[in-house]
Amino acid sequence: MDIEAIHEMFEGLGPVTVKSMFGGKGIYHQGRILALVVAGEMLLKADKLSAGKFEAAGSTQWSYEGKKKPVKMPYWSIPDSAMDDPDELSAWVHLAYEAALRAR
Repeated sequence: MDIEAIHEMFEGLGPVTVKSMFGGKGIYHQGRILALVVAGEMLLKADKLSAGKFEAAGSTQWSYEGKKKPVKMPYWSIPDSAMDDPDELSAWVHLAYEAALRAR
């Protein structure tokens, strides 16, 4: 995913900074990480308050293979319906930023 496409996805939130990390990209707004691009897929941050919304919308949680078992990370795929609806996408992006603000 190129930088221009990332900025377009987050324009409803405001300016974002994109940094290379984990072999992908980290997306930040006002110093808080709210999304990752891993293996070409955009993943939005969630927490205990918002993860259920992502799950109910059919999103999948990102995990990787740890030494003994899969490790679940607090990032979820964007619901398919949001990819074709800028207003819906903006709502999910705002939800991710709210989770980023609550993170320690």
